[in-house]
Amino acid sequence: MKQPVSIKGGESVYCINESQLKESLRLANEDPVSSPRIQQAREHVESTLTRNERAALAFLLIERLRTHNH
Repeated sequence: MKQPVSIKGGESVYCINESQLKESLRLANEDPVSSPRIQQAREHVESTLTRNERAALAFLLIERLRTHNH
């Protein structure tokens, strides 16, 4: 079984590479388990936060992935 591509990145997580983006889009749009969960969260965030707040949340999530091991 093929191991999933980690989308957490490494030291340069702020520079998202193509394989990370491709795997993120697959999880968000095609994965039978992850896609509905991701889409529901995305819809909630997009309907309740401003564009600037969504950007802040995106950077916060990336930073937490970069600095937290779980």
